[in-house]
Amino acid sequence: MKAITFGELMLRLAPENYLRFVQSDKYEATFGGAEANVAVSLANYGVDAAFVTKLPAHEIGQAAVNSLRKFGVDTSKIVRGGERVGIYYCEKGASQRPSKVIYDRAHSSIATAAKDDFDWANIFDGVDWFHFTGITPALSDSVADICLAAVAEAKKRKIPVSCDLNFRKKLWSKEKAGKVMGELCKYVDYCIANEEDAKDVFGIEADNTDITGGKLDRDGYISVAEKLTKKFGFQGVAITLRESKSASDNDWSGMLYTGGKAYFSKKYSMHIVDRVGGGDSFGGGLIYSLLNNYAPQNAIEFAVAASCLKHSIEGDYNLVSVSEVQSLAGGDGSGRVQR
Repeated sequence: MKAITFGELMLRLAPENYLRFVQSDKYEATFGGAEANVAVSLANYGVDAAFVTKLPAHEIGQAAVNSLRKFGVDTSKIVRGGERVGIYYCEKGASQRPSKVIYDRAHSSIATAAKDDFDWANIFDGVDWFHFTGITPALSDSVADICLAAVAEAKKRKIPVSCDLNFRKKLWSKEKAGKVMGELCKYVDYCIANEEDAKDVFGIEADNTDITGGKLDRDGYISVAEKLTKKFGFQGVAITLRESKSASDNDWSGMLYTGGKAYFSKKYSMHIVDRVGGGDSFGGGLIYSLLNNYAPQNAIEFAVAASCLKHSIEGDYNLVSVSEVQSLAGGDGSGRVQR
């Protein structure tokens, strides 16, 4: 099995532990980015996963590449050039104080990339899956065009395409997101979203749901999935369901709508170590389960369990194995020491 993901890999700078930006005099440097996070998950599950992006040829660009290589991600299709690696600053929240992210990614190598930087016909040779998110086309008009060329080539080759809507208000407006993603989603087979994305991008909202108050209604999400499927002809719609008690404690579950039926996972009560990358780990788990022809109920259980485990891991990458995910999905959430 071979999967391709496409997007931006960024340098993540974060104060130690739970210090605030204004408190810290040193920052921990790691790397991450939505589609890169998915590629790492898939590689850890034994999938031949390649990440496609553009990074500078200097040492920081190489450090970014190396961060993927050490987890077995194929970096041979990464284009080198441009002037900078995008940066994001992450302040981890705790209790009632939310996490904060500040972007410094304008004019990064991938944001200024051109269509002819990527030979999708060559990139997709022998590929079984393609994944991107709504963050990538939001980087610039040229990257949106690159995404459109990619999904068109994937569809031409009958390669399944998944997309996490991942709306980021700091990158573009709801109106532009709806227009661009509306075109891209015509080529998408599996759509991934959270409780806000469908509303922000396409104006499709779950009834009887209070995101801030943490109240979710199952029937409302079935309706959202039905509407998305009717609009774009998706084979499946997966929605993560986060019930936020605080920045430190959430309830976590998910739904997969496919074949006209909704499948809900079990719910996990999580104490969060690092929530960045939580949705990406859900996507990675879902893609792995679909590549392996899991039944829909097993697929959503695997995806949610994978993402639950990610919330206990520092950094963007979900560093868990298939057996660890299967153990949690099978009911072993005790956290007892394994000897």
